[in-house]
Amino acid sequence: MKKFKVLDLFSGVGGLSYGFAHDDNFEIVAGNELLPDMAKAYSLNHPNVKMYNCDIKDFGIENLNNDLKIKKGDIDLIVGGPPCQAFSTVGKRLINDPRGKLFQEYYRILEELNPKMFLFENVKGLLSMQKGGLIKTILSLFKSLGYKVKYEVLNSANYGVPQIRKRVIIIGTKLNKEFKYPEPTHSSVDYNNIFNQNLAPYLTLSEAISDLPFIQSNQESFEYSSEPNNDFQKLMRFQAPKKLMDHNAPRNNDKLVKLMECLPDGGTPQDAPKELRPKSGFKNTYCRLWWKRPAPTITRNLSTPSSSRCIHPKAPRPLTTREGARIQCFPDDYIFYGSRSSKNLQVGNAVPTFLSIALKNSIKHHLM
Repeated sequence: MKKFKVLDLFSGVGGLSYGFAHDDNFEIVAGNELLPDMAKAYSLNHPNVKMYNCDIKDFGIENLNNDLKIKKGDIDLIVGGPPCQAFSTVGKRLINDPRGKLFQEYYRILEELNPKMFLFENVKGLLSMQKGGLIKTILSLFKSLGYKVKYEVLNSANYGVPQIRKRVIIIGTKLNKEFKYPEPTHSSVDYNNIFNQNLAPYLTLSEAISDLPFIQSNQESFEYSSEPNNDFQKLMRFQAPKKLMDHNAPRNNDKLVKLMECLPDGGTPQDAPKELRPKSGFKNTYCRLWWKRPAPTITRNLSTPSSSRCIHPKAPRPLTTREGARIQCFPDDYIFYGSRSSKNLQVGNAVPTFLSIALKNSIKHHLM
């Protein structure tokens, strides 16, 4: 059996590389992650992968050669999504943010290892930085190494993820054939009715989490509330632990609980009495999710109503870490490590595993 060797950069907890880790035709030989809790979580889920918990500036072919006898040309595929805060339309988008320069480290490692292919993931905001100049610079650097490069914006919901999450996916190849991005398997109901009857409708939040215990603010429960209600839930629970992990709600103050109790499905603070409305907030903060729609893009603040739309559609509380993990399509046996805020960062920063699987299938077809 052909085994393609994969290097996982900016690996987080393994969302982008998930599909490759679960396919016998691929072997992830090493990963690099700066944040200790993320690196620990990655290693707990992928104990056979050599993890380099260090700044990427201190990582390269010398480490791989010394530890794993890997030399230039031995790696078939590099995957990675440099931290995106400097590119995000949600953040400050500071071009001088050092995190915005990490693509140069990605380029350096590509040059050192010369893989057949690479997969580079980032937020949609990357395309508008420097009035479109930054993406041109990045593509030019990759092309200078001899790669045929293309990019598309993919919406994770089109691949069975219960979340609207759009990401720039850059693919580079040195093979003499065209790479084809994965075809959507799902669509919005309106689009499906008009254009394509063969696509499944988007997965909703209800379909993703309805079997998890119904808890209130400052409560926890580790027993499933029902048998799986659909194929997605069956898949998430395929190797489920005896005790459900990370399904505990933060303690919120009484005023916030009262505000959340007033919100209808998909509601905003404008639906609540004036005396309960927060004095400050931003668009999509202190807002309830929709039960029968996909979630909007979840973030590291998935349990913080003042920072994101994250209030459970039916309970007066924000999402739990496990609910966030379901929205990102991590199975229930996937381990996150550290404090609640650290675990939420691990979940919110990840690439949904179903998008990873779709990309893996296209890359596998290209490499074979």
